[in-house]
Amino acid sequence: MKRRNFLGLSAAAALGERRAEAAMALAGRDSAPRKSAGSHGRMKAGTQHGDSDEILRTLACFGVNHICSSLPSRKLDEAWSVEGLSRLRERVESFGIRLEMVPLPLSSVYITKAEYPHIMLGKSPERDREIDEICQMIRNAARAGIPALKYNLTILGVVRTAPTRGRGGALYSTFVYEQARQDPPLTEAGPVSADEMWERITYFLKRVIPVAEEYNVRMACHPHDPAMPADKGFRGVHRVLGSVEGLKRFIEIVPSPYHGLNFCQGTVAEMLKDPGREIYDVIRYFGERKKIFNVHFRNIRGGFLNFQETFPDDGDVDMIRAIRVYKEVGYDGMIMPDHVPRIPGDEGSRQAFAFAFGYIQALIQMVYAEG
Repeated sequence: MKRRNFLGLSAAAALGERRAEAAMALAGRDSAPRKSAGSHGRMKAGTQHGDSDEILRTLACFGVNHICSSLPSRKLDEAWSVEGLSRLRERVESFGIRLEMVPLPLSSVYITKAEYPHIMLGKSPERDREIDEICQMIRNAARAGIPALKYNLTILGVVRTAPTRGRGGALYSTFVYEQARQDPPLTEAGPVSADEMWERITYFLKRVIPVAEEYNVRMACHPHDPAMPADKGFRGVHRVLGSVEGLKRFIEIVPSPYHGLNFCQGTVAEMLKDPGREIYDVIRYFGERKKIFNVHFRNIRGGFLNFQETFPDDGDVDMIRAIRVYKEVGYDGMIMPDHVPRIPGDEGSRQAFAFAFGYIQALIQMVYAEG
C-alpha cells in the first residue's frame, strides 16, 4: 500500500457525511458528564500523534477515539482563547474522537527553544508573567470543555546519544551515559542545583495548581527524560524529576486531585536498574494514589544510564503484566504510544505507530476480557 494512501482513506466528498455520523455516535456514546478526577472506568487507546483531519480520519478507523491534541499555539493568542479551543474540540469531536488533553507550551525541548523559558530559569518578574499566561490557558481550557493539560518542567530537554540498530534493522533511540560528552558545556541556565530546581518547580506548582483545582483541570507533568546521576546531573543541571523518589516528592508539593503525572512508562523505566522487575510496583504506587493522568506506553531494553527505546514487544518490560497493573489500580485514562522506532522507508513513522496502536488495542481488549 502506498504511504500516500495510508492516511488518505476516503474521498473528500464522503468526509462531511462521515463527520456527521461520527458526531452523532459521539453524542450517543458520551452523553454523560465528563468524569471527575479519580473516577473509574475503562482504559482507552489514545494518542498525541497529531490532530490534522488526515490523522483524525485514520485514528477513527483504528478505533483510537481519545487524543491529546497538538500544541494549539506557542503563546497566549487566539488559538488559546475559549473560542479557539472550543473550535479545536468541536473539530476533533466531529470525527467521533474525544479531546481528552491539550499540551501547554511547556514542552520537552532544550531551554533556549522553550516558549516560556523563564519559569525554569527562575528569573523574575518574567516568570510571573509567563505563569499568569499559563493560568489563563488553564481557565480557557476549562471553559472550552477540555479536562486535562500536559506539560514539562525541564531545562535540558530529552537527551540521547546516537541511535542503534534493533529488530529488523529498525533504529532505536538510545542513551548511553558513558558515550555522552563527559565535559559538556553548561546550559544557558548555568549551574542549577537540586535545591534550585525544586524551588522553581514549587514556585510554579503553588501558583498554577490552585487555578487548575478551581477550574477542575487535571495537570499532567512529564518526568525528566532521561535520568542522570543524582550527584552531578548533566551539563550542570540536576534532574530532580528523573528518579522515582523525585516523582514521589513532586506529587506531594501541592496536594490536589488535579496535580499528577503524564506517566511516561518508558522514561520511568529508564530510571530503574532493573525495569523488568521494578516498574510494576512504581505503576502501583502512583496509580493507587490516582496520580497517573496519562500513560506513554513504551518499552525499553536496558535501564538506568544505558537503554534503547524498543518496539513495545521487544523490550525488558512485560507489557502484558504492566497493563494488568494499570487495570488493578483503577486507571481509566489513555494508553498511548510514544517514541516509536524508525523503520527504514517508513515516512513519519506511520507504520511503527500503526503497529503500536494495534498492540495497545489488543492488550486493552485482553485485560478486560479477563474480567
